[in-house]
Amino acid sequence: MPTSPRFWNLIAGRYARTPVADEAAYQHKLAATRHLLSPEMDVLEFGCGTGTTALHHAPFVRRYTGIDFAPKMIAIARGKATAAGQSNLSFEVARIEEWTAPDHSYDVILGMSILHLLDGKEAVLARVHRLLKPGGLFVSSTVCATDMPRIVTWILPVGSALGLLPLVRRFSDSDLVASHIDAGFVIKDRWRPGPGKAVFLVAQVP
Repeated sequence: MPTSPRFWNLIAGRYARTPVADEAAYQHKLAATRHLLSPEMDVLEFGCGTGTTALHHAPFVRRYTGIDFAPKMIAIARGKATAAGQSNLSFEVARIEEWTAPDHSYDVILGMSILHLLDGKEAVLARVHRLLKPGGLFVSSTVCATDMPRIVTWILPVGSALGLLPLVRRFSDSDLVASHIDAGFVIKDRWRPGPGKAVFLVAQVP
């Protein structure tokens, strides 16, 4: 898990104001995810940030819960939910590793732009697997740093050391898929908009 929410608390306001870097890819992921949702579903999103994705999806499910370990991110997300009048959407300060919901609580879990920021993604995937109902879906978008241009892999650790960037764990697209399979998931969809872009996966509990 990330060691401290300090970096994310510091940038929360700027993060909320920053446009999505690749709007076309983001819209594709939203549409692909929405296709999986239905009104009777309970959904959890971990690493939800300031709640943008949650606000898009909450109208299409019964209950949507977003969690993030950075209190200032969650404060902004709650403000957005209140402004939108989205009564089935809630946000909590929590880490997925410590989330206390019973096993088999959710139909869908989202982890968007988060797995590459966590120590021990294998333990997180195991936890997600337990939280999902049989047949449940895990939807994720993950930076695979070893597949990115070499200059980027040099910049990331330097930026992290200077406190300008979060620490990104380095693994490949194939490593990411293998870790899902090892956790007991079946890969249902795999999409990448281009070289060096985040990998979008839909994985299912058998």
